[in-house]
Amino acid sequence: MDLSTLQHSPLESRHLAAGGKLVPFSGWALPVQYDGILAEHQAVRSACGVFDISHMGQLLVQAPERVDAAVWLNRVLSNDVSRLEPGQGQYTLLLNDEAGIIDDLIVYRREENAFLLIVNAARRKEDLDWLTRHAPPGMALVDRGMDHGAIAVQGPEARRVFSSMMPSGAFLPPRFGLAEFGEITVCRTGYTGEDGFELCAPAETLGDWWDKAVTAGAKPCGLGARDLLRLEKCYPLNGNDLSPQTTPLEAGLGFAVAWEKEEFLGNEALRQQRRQGPGRKLVALKVIGKTPPPRPEVPVFTTDQGGEPVGRLTSGGFSPGLKAGIALGFVPAGLHHPGTRLWIEIRANRYPAEVVPKPFV
Repeated sequence: MDLSTLQHSPLESRHLAAGGKLVPFSGWALPVQYDGILAEHQAVRSACGVFDISHMGQLLVQAPERVDAAVWLNRVLSNDVSRLEPGQGQYTLLLNDEAGIIDDLIVYRREENAFLLIVNAARRKEDLDWLTRHAPPGMALVDRGMDHGAIAVQGPEARRVFSSMMPSGAFLPPRFGLAEFGEITVCRTGYTGEDGFELCAPAETLGDWWDKAVTAGAKPCGLGARDLLRLEKCYPLNGNDLSPQTTPLEAGLGFAVAWEKEEFLGNEALRQQRRQGPGRKLVALKVIGKTPPPRPEVPVFTTDQGGEPVGRLTSGGFSPGLKAGIALGFVPAGLHHPGTRLWIEIRANRYPAEVVPKPFV
């Protein structure tokens, strides 16, 4: 496997030394696992794991005094940035004119007129281009992620790990909060459903923070465990469950839209869909019985034989906790209610599945 054309994390030498298996992901070479996806999944659910998330974009938004950055961000993002005080963040969406999701991201208010956007790796250039195109004169947009990296510490013991690895006086911000200590930024969101935090630091010092987390008891974890953990919580993955052809209402992300705002990019198309109702919805499916693991692009049917597919899976895997295959996928509205029986086709065989409430665990 040729990884030479990919971007490389400042932690790569540590991944290799720990036995990490590197794979391509969103243009980066990142570890998919170290000593096993299931062991790493269990570590996060029961103790603590640490992930390399240096591939995530860190966009700094800074405006001159004559430009209100919050007012501008409210025009380009779906949620209401004006609700944020310095040190607070929120989940939000960057939409195109047709209300398709360019990216789902976290916006933090660092200061009154300065913000930090944490964006998905596969969308960072597209996000920056789109935001720059719609920015007023004087607005500064900088991808700090080009010379910074980040780690995510996740699990029930994350607080203890934080206390062990951080200097005296550092404090863990509240959920969806941000705190800055010199050259490092600590955020508290996560993508696993467990407690935890993210630490952003210059690339040349990130390795020291990784070492401190590991020394404090955090187990190195890869992309495989991260994908399984987020799937169990029904957190959507951009590029799989979300795309520029998917709207917030179809994806079940209407909570990230501030409907009271008069105007934001994509709002006309989105309000029209809200009035009419979306024609499809992203549902959680639990496979019944023993089956091969469900994967993206697997077709969904309403019967165990014959007929045309009514939808396709967008994410899938095997949940160790449920001991069953689980998946996310789009189906026509009306088939999205919990308890609906559907069938998925894997290697020419169909297996029963049931729409269940989100999240799985």
